Amino acid sequence: MKKLETAIWMVAGALLAAPAWAQGQGQGHAVVTVLPAHSGELSADISLQDVKIKVAGKPSSVTGWTPLRGPENRLELIVLIDGSATSSLGAQFGVISSFVREMPSAAKVAIAYMRNGQAALAGPLSSDPAQVLRGLHMPGGSAGSSASPYFCLSDLARHWPSTDRAARREVVMITDGADQYQERFDPDDPYVHAAITDSVQAGLVVFTMYWTSRGVTDRENPDNMGGQSLLLEVADATGGNSYWQGMGNPVSFDPFFADLRRRLQNQYLLSFSSRLDGKPQVESLKLQLRVPANVGAPRQVFVAQAPAKDQ
Repeated sequence: MKKLETAIWMVAGALLAAPAWAQGQGQGHAVVTVLPAHSGELSADISLQDVKIKVAGKPSSVTGWTPLRGPENRLELIVLIDGSATSSLGAQFGVISSFVREMPSAAKVAIAYMRNGQAALAGPLSSDPAQVLRGLHMPGGSAGSSASPYFCLSDLARHWPSTDRAARREVVMITDGADQYQERFDPDDPYVHAAITDSVQAGLVVFTMYWTSRGVTDRENPDNMGGQSLLLEVADATGGNSYWQGMGNPVSFDPFFADLRRRLQNQYLLSFSSRLDGKPQVESLKLQLRVPANVGAPRQVFVAQAPAKDQ
């Protein structure tokens, strides 16, 4: 009998000593883009009461809905360029430069290159366009020098060059999306999924722009759509947008960056609370508005343990 009582007390003690995140209230944040339902219309004013969400398939509480406008709303953006991009990308440098120069004065921007599975920054995040653009040049990498673009995105997410978690973190990823470690298109590519998880945990919103890379003998074929599909998967999961024109390089990035500028000007910070059964993790998100609009919300969010006072 004594042994049984001792075992019961040991189990009870283990349960009491279990991590606080074993069961309780979770919380998270996401950047959401809201555009007018029809072109030419002004963006509607969306209130917190207009927003409904489900996290991990369950209705959850919206605790905050803040428009990200004005100089007080900090923005950090990195243009991440494939190290093996074809040399014709140089024709787009004027458009990229104009985009950087037209960013809000308080925004911080940097250029980075995909090299050997890492995101190599050409300079620090800066609000000085001249300093940023000194790092813009042809990558000059050989075929496959970026390894996998998804390795590079993961590396950027894990080593974001700022500790300001109150700032929006946005990425413009210029690549053909081909994963050198997967010969055929795989919608369940583990490296893509890892990059998505890392990006969501770091709070990145990823926009992708398709541009071919060196060393592939036949990019103009149906397999080319595989890279575009993977890029779309990343953009959808993080709340960004994927840009391409057909199966070849676009004539100009100008319409892409025009649309991107518009999206950056129409973003909101969503804060929410939800049930958390287990350790902090990435969960699915479904968002609906009670007013007509085009919504760009991430399909995945990171849910962490809420502070004890909020439980």
